[in-house]
Amino acid sequence: MMPMKRVVCGVLALALTGGSLHAPLARAALVGTEQVLAGATERQAADAARERLAAMLARDDVAAALQRHGVDAGQARERVAALSDAEVMQLNGQIERLPAGGDVLGLAVFVFLVLLLTDILGYTDIFPFVKKTADGSRK
Repeated sequence: MMPMKRVVCGVLALALTGGSLHAPLARAALVGTEQVLAGATERQAADAARERLAAMLARDDVAAALQRHGVDAGQARERVAALSDAEVMQLNGQIERLPAGGDVLGLAVFVFLVLLLTDILGYTDIFPFVKKTADGSRK
């Protein structure tokens, strides 16, 4: 009976030793105050960006625009909530870089109307379809 206990103890000792050799070693390091504060600041910025995106998606005009493109506003809100902090910051940065107040077509129409008005008033001679008067000015 005694040799059987020795064999079992030997097998268990080998199993524990072998198991501990393959286990990854835990490493510890000091975390500086700057790293902790930087992480907290990034987290706060990501939370603020996430709130801005959620507020933007809650607007009626944005929901209508999303609906026109076949996107449900509720699904868009869920997807924004599921984004990582880095993805939220990237999306918010892209939105902030977009031109404010309209598009290129609106700007082109504005420039056309200004040039047409100056042509009608006789300050420019750009459009041939503006009628001229007898004295050379256009009507």
